[in-house]
Amino acid sequence: MRGPRQRLVETLREKGVSDLAVLRAFDLTPRHAFVPTGIRHRAYDDTALPIGNGQTISQPSIHGRYLQLLRLGGRERVLEIGTGSGYQTVLLSHLVDQVFSVERVAALMDTARETIRALDAKNVSLLVGDGTVGWRDYAPYDAILVSAASPDVPAPLLDQLGEGGRLLVPVGGRAEQTLVMVTRTGTSFERQDLDAVRFVPLLGRHGWTP
Repeated sequence: MRGPRQRLVETLREKGVSDLAVLRAFDLTPRHAFVPTGIRHRAYDDTALPIGNGQTISQPSIHGRYLQLLRLGGRERVLEIGTGSGYQTVLLSHLVDQVFSVERVAALMDTARETIRALDAKNVSLLVGDGTVGWRDYAPYDAILVSAASPDVPAPLLDQLGEGGRLLVPVGGRAEQTLVMVTRTGTSFERQDLDAVRFVPLLGRHGWTP
């Protein structure tokens, strides 16, 4: 699978991912380990794929865009909302000091946990729960990534963002959203609207009602 993985890295480069640390994380992370066996032949296509429970693994170029936007330096403590397959979780494990990831669907988390353990990602902590309330025990975070679409930026996540921290979240309706970057300075939050995106809904107390 080494050849297909390297071709994916080249595809990401062609699509504007230029951060060398991010490209290295993709080269180190076997995407085929995170998709069902029946579609593993498509694991290194730049496309979203179904992973069960009505969820998908996002296309790699979306992950690449997310990770590059955060300008990670390697020492951060990061909160991920929506573990899903665990693919982005492991990408993050190569980019930061500590990853804390929350997933609402226990069956997805069970599978992700096994894969993450098999890949020996030791700097990852996992929690089954409502991601819209974050994970207060380990706050504040230098960066927060939300992998599902919310009607607005969940207030608890803003509270858990550290000084100078960045939060990325798709905000909008259930069908279409805008990727929003929020940066914290003291008690104020600067909001920047980025790309048009499409994500599955973020379900929970501060997201969409299941």
